[in-house]
Amino acid sequence: MSRLQKIMDEYVAGVGTYYNTNDKMLGVAEEKLEMLKEDAQKMRAKDLHELLRAWENYHRILTAEAHMKHIQFREESRYPGFYYRTDKNFVDEVNWHCFVNSIYDKKTKKWTCFKRKHIDLVDKSKLFKAAAPH
Repeated sequence: MSRLQKIMDEYVAGVGTYYNTNDKMLGVAEEKLEMLKEDAQKMRAKDLHELLRAWENYHRILTAEAHMKHIQFREESRYPGFYYRTDKNFVDEVNWHCFVNSIYDKKTKKWTCFKRKHIDLVDKSKLFKAAAPH
């Protein structure tokens, strides 16, 4: 868990880099996560509790990898408060409002990321109109 936290913090827009990342840093994170996954295959457990912790750890690695893949796919900064892509420091207002989903193929060990349409559940024009003083 410590190695995973260090990778995510230093290369995938963690607090240690003030939420900044770029394509080169994400590439390094990808390499380090691959090594971590290889090492994780050698985890052992002496009882059911340790087995549970080992599986938790492996699932966290996959979750972190998914998060990194989504950041690579978006190619824009997500501010305020999320992360900054120093190599692509802009917010794309036209394509910004969407969801990014991904699929992991266990056989090929490849991620596929794609966009899904964002649909507002609340009509903002009515919301602001109702909040305006009469």
